Amino acid sequence: MQRLYDFLRRHPTGVDVFWALVLLALGALFMSSVDVEGNRPPLTAIPIILAMSVVVALRRKLPTQMLFVAIAAGLAQVALDTDVMPADFAMLVILYTVAARDGAVWVSRTALVAGLVASPIAQLRWPEQHASFLAQLAITAVLAVPFALAWVLGDSMRTRRAYFAQLEERADRLEKEREAQSKLAVQAERARIARELHDVVAHNVSVMVVQADGAAYVLDAAPDQARKALETISGTGRQALAEMRRLLGVLRTGEHQESGEYVPQPDVEQIEDLVVQVRESGLPVDFKVEGTARALPSGVELTAYRIVQEALTNTRKHGGPEAGASVRLVYFDDGLGLLIEDDGRGAAHELYEDGGADGRGHGLIGMRERVGMVGGTLDAGPRPGGGFRISALLPLKPAA
Repeated sequence: MQRLYDFLRRHPTGVDVFWALVLLALGALFMSSVDVEGNRPPLTAIPIILAMSVVVALRRKLPTQMLFVAIAAGLAQVALDTDVMPADFAMLVILYTVAARDGAVWVSRTALVAGLVASPIAQLRWPEQHASFLAQLAITAVLAVPFALAWVLGDSMRTRRAYFAQLEERADRLEKEREAQSKLAVQAERARIARELHDVVAHNVSVMVVQADGAAYVLDAAPDQARKALETISGTGRQALAEMRRLLGVLRTGEHQESGEYVPQPDVEQIEDLVVQVRESGLPVDFKVEGTARALPSGVELTAYRIVQEALTNTRKHGGPEAGASVRLVYFDDGLGLLIEDDGRGAAHELYEDGGADGRGHGLIGMRERVGMVGGTLDAGPRPGGGFRISALLPLKPAA
């Protein structure tokens, strides 16, 4: 049934032609009928029947033209004294069609006037025999009702279509605005990440310069210290190169620090200080570290800190006054695992799905960008028992 309905919607003219043939068949039956006195309809009814059938067949392709064809056929019917027949139903059809389409207002008004005057003209041309004046007025009013209803239904359909078109346009506009806001949020977050990673690399290079100066100073007097300094330079240089590779493809804005100095960014060790600050703000947080703590690449440590920071911020915003949170850091052989959970109300679905339908939820966009830059994975969503959960796995080496 659905396939048939879809087929009919794709071929509206075919449907109209079918009903035009039905109307033509009814006209043929009308022409073959005989009244009580043995008289057949006049032959002048044939062109009127054909015209009305054409009106139905082309009502959607040429609505304005078909309206005037129907008016002309109706006037010819009156002039030729051809009595009311089934083909006159086409007048109601074209009246509805013109009122339902988004065309010129004057065409719709013309159709309404033509429909309302059709009944009085028909009553004057073919009055009811032995009927009083009041009875004829009542008959005229009753016969005008179908024309008025046809126009009202068509106009209501036009208004409804315009309303739904406006809603679709608004939804499309909101969707485009949401996408634009999400893209801006991604770009802003990437710029922020680029600045932070740039500072990390700059800090490592500064360490290398200091160590190189120290090695040159003690090269002759203390070769062992010089060797250790060179080893430090080598390790720091490799780490700086790894961080620089992660900067590729990330556009950095022209903003610079006013002081002109670069400072180290937060690392994993400072997460505990962050948890203490959050506790002091009124949010209970359980913090645990599993595995053997060890030094990690600066980009991984910065990413871990920012994820925990953003997750606890979201808990304060969306968790409610009675919410509590837990933070787990797990050191694996090949990476660092993060699990941040809360038992609050949790954020709405739209806030963690593609950045939010209304442009909010940019914190999670930033998390995904950060995790993606270090080659990790992130999973964020509501917990089965209520609240919200964020889990991330940050590898020690970026994905190739």
